[in-house]
Amino acid sequence: MSRTLISHAQLRRGRGRFLYWALLGIIVTAFTLIFIGPLYWMVTGALKSGPELAQTPPTLFPHDPEFTNYIDAWTNLNLPKLLFNTIYYAAGAVVFQLILDTAAAYALSKLRPVFGNVILGAMLATLMIPAMVLIVPQYQTVISLPVLDISLLDSPFAIWLPMVANAFNIFLLKRFFDSIPEEIMSAAFMDGASPLRTLWSILLPMSRPILGVVSIFAVTAVWKDFLWPLLVMPSQETRTVSVGIYAFAAGTPQNVVVAASVIAAVPTVIIFLIFQRNIMSGLTTGSLKG
Repeated sequence: MSRTLISHAQLRRGRGRFLYWALLGIIVTAFTLIFIGPLYWMVTGALKSGPELAQTPPTLFPHDPEFTNYIDAWTNLNLPKLLFNTIYYAAGAVVFQLILDTAAAYALSKLRPVFGNVILGAMLATLMIPAMVLIVPQYQTVISLPVLDISLLDSPFAIWLPMVANAFNIFLLKRFFDSIPEEIMSAAFMDGASPLRTLWSILLPMSRPILGVVSIFAVTAVWKDFLWPLLVMPSQETRTVSVGIYAFAAGTPQNVVVAASVIAAVPTVIIFLIFQRNIMSGLTTGSLKG
């Protein structure tokens, strides 16, 4: 029997039940307001005029909503081009991560190469290194690719390649593959299936939840990244949506910039709402073995 802070007997009583649901409602409401508050301010701020947006204290509702701010943001900031670039980079990141990270996780989990645990430990150790520390060596690599001696500036590979070796995603995939019974692998090998055939025909169809999680992580990583695209995508034609909004913000009214931020956030919110069940399923599927 599970033990909790409040016993089941107290929860069944009138006062205990009331206190429990009242406390739960207060906590849920408070956290909901904390998380939704910035989104609400952003959406309503985009409907305000410039003086009203800068007003202190801020107004809770726009006095005279200006829906033209969204139209101005869409046209003046060239958001269609920026969104297309970001979607293109995100799609490439998903493809590269699904191919290479899945192969690495499969090798570490099922093929078990020599020094596999050492390699995995070294990969996980990179998670302890702050991302800012890696900016300089990564940038030097991008501006002059070793051996080939070519520059990847304004090339999508400047975003795709650094995202391929993602230790966290490899660890997630490996944990999921570890949860798949070895009997399935043995049966496939006895039927004459090669390791690559086993991965393609057996493991990948079973791995759709975790592959969906990795895909969502790749998309959000590209969508929210700012500093790295700012460095490696200096051209106006190759900017991501976050860099593009920042570049146009200097000469653009603040309410139009906020409207552009709302439009830029909409795709990721829609993706999460559609795939939230897959995300939770993928994160918990490999937690138990058997």
